[in-house]
Amino acid sequence: MTTTTPSTPACGRCQRVVKLSGRRWPEGPICFGCYATAMQTYAPCTRCRHHGLAPGRDDDGALLCVPCSGINVSYRCQRCGREALRHSKNLCGHCVLADRLAVLLDDGTGQINPDLKPFYDHFCAMPRPRSGILWLTKPHVPPILRALATGQTPLTHDGLSTLTPWRSVAHVRDLLIASGVLPPADRFLILFQQWLDGWLADVDPDHRKVLQRFATWHILRRLRTAAARGPFGYGRNQSARNTLVKAADFCAWLDTRDRTLSTCTQADIDTFYARSTETRPGAHMFLKWCLTNRVMPKLTIPTPRSQASAPISARQRLDLIRRLTEDDSLELRDRIVALLVLLFAQDVVKITRLTLDDIVGDGDQISIKLGTDPTPIPAPFDGLVVRYINNRPNLVTATNPGSTLLFPGRRAGQPMHPTTLRLRLAAAGIPNLTGRTAALRQLLLHAPAPIVAFLLGYAPSTTTRIAEETGDTYKHYAPGDHQK
Repeated sequence: MTTTTPSTPACGRCQRVVKLSGRRWPEGPICFGCYATAMQTYAPCTRCRHHGLAPGRDDDGALLCVPCSGINVSYRCQRCGREALRHSKNLCGHCVLADRLAVLLDDGTGQINPDLKPFYDHFCAMPRPRSGILWLTKPHVPPILRALATGQTPLTHDGLSTLTPWRSVAHVRDLLIASGVLPPADRFLILFQQWLDGWLADVDPDHRKVLQRFATWHILRRLRTAAARGPFGYGRNQSARNTLVKAADFCAWLDTRDRTLSTCTQADIDTFYARSTETRPGAHMFLKWCLTNRVMPKLTIPTPRSQASAPISARQRLDLIRRLTEDDSLELRDRIVALLVLLFAQDVVKITRLTLDDIVGDGDQISIKLGTDPTPIPAPFDGLVVRYINNRPNLVTATNPGSTLLFPGRRAGQPMHPTTLRLRLAAAGIPNLTGRTAALRQLLLHAPAPIVAFLLGYAPSTTTRIAEETGDTYKHYAPGDHQK
């Protein structure tokens, strides 16, 4: 336990040690964390009712404005008059951010590049400018913005693809799309194309030609078709990469047997499929393509089979749901995601694509649109959903200030990453895949497979197959309107 001394006083609010601080408010020394939180608090003052910066607290913890709190410092910006944290030269963060971004977007005439003006306005409008100021100090960001502003790099998707590093470029691209400077484009399709060029340059030259054909005429064509229907997300992108990597591994494995694709035999295929189960699924698509396009002899390609994990029991599922509805120590976002998995058998990737428009209110009843029609949300889950919608995270920077995504991420126009949600579920002790499987099986025991598919957004063939596995198919269910 850290003890305080006269030279290391305690914060007047959180009682943590204040190592270096020149800030002393009526409560005493203030640590940086409490100071930053206070300087981002805007609310009506409990004494004078003035709505503005409210960094002070009275004896009961109620919010106070600067004059009423007794803080003898002016936090009003000398340029715009806004009450806010001062960053430099008595200017607020909004003014500092606007000045620094204007310098980076100068087209060489002393003015902001007109094509980038919407991006400038969008970026400077973020509620908390400190994050934007810090982002502009990253070493890779200013060169990218200067290249676009001066015309050194065309202000197009193809032009952006020539810049590096790819992570910084991807974030700039998302911001340009969100501000309307660039037309919408599938983020993961562009990232895959950038990855593909570098990957092909590094593969064995003897295999590069056939792998490039496979990537161009099969993988990329499928991805472009999927992107035309809507964003295909992270999972399909990673699956496409894995397929190509495993295809290259198969070609390299044939080399160890002094074989090529054109001289491959059935014994080679059988030996390959008898190896590790981790390799087979990724290479299976490549081998089927090789047969169809006569790259290899006419051979029999076995169908890979995977053993699915057993679902959790009905009792375990109900215990988890009870915990999620009652345990306030869990973050609200994690509780909502987990309940969507355990109540409605939703995949995490699909959950990330939900928007506010998918939450439907009809009087006192809250519903969620997962399939064709909205599905009622039972109590007390409906109350948790309403609370979460009013307090969604990641809305205070330039990335998603007006986002309609139910789970907005830290990238402009992008939801939270599915892997992030999976890791958060695992940390909370929620089984994702086995919990979703258990939920779907339980629902199919209480309703016909077509109805479940209709409400939850599943393919009817999928729910019918799982219903047959559970032993209750509702084959004698009479279709039609049963309310007449």
